[in-house]
Amino acid sequence: MSKLVLENNDFLRQFEVMVNETMARIEYAEQERKIFLTKLIVPEDISTAEFKDEFIKLVLDHVAERNLRVVPTSPEIAGFLRKNKRYKDLLPVGIKL
Repeated sequence: MSKLVLENNDFLRQFEVMVNETMARIEYAEQERKIFLTKLIVPEDISTAEFKDEFIKLVLDHVAERNLRVVPTSPEIAGFLRKNKRYKDLLPVGIKL
């Protein structure tokens, strides 16, 4: 898979990556040093488990650089965090998956 380039679209409150001519998105809401990852939208033609994992990792690494906490309200993102314990430090105190 080619290297994904993450764009943070502040106006639409979503993280975006382009694959060929197709855009995948993770919608978010930000408040008080927390970012709520609310929806993962991946078009069918690029929807593989490998792609989704790579995209979620990119977003979580970006969030970590900004010193924000992650509240995953999307089932796919919560599932990813459950499987990938190295990101559990991003969860706010008291949030268990």
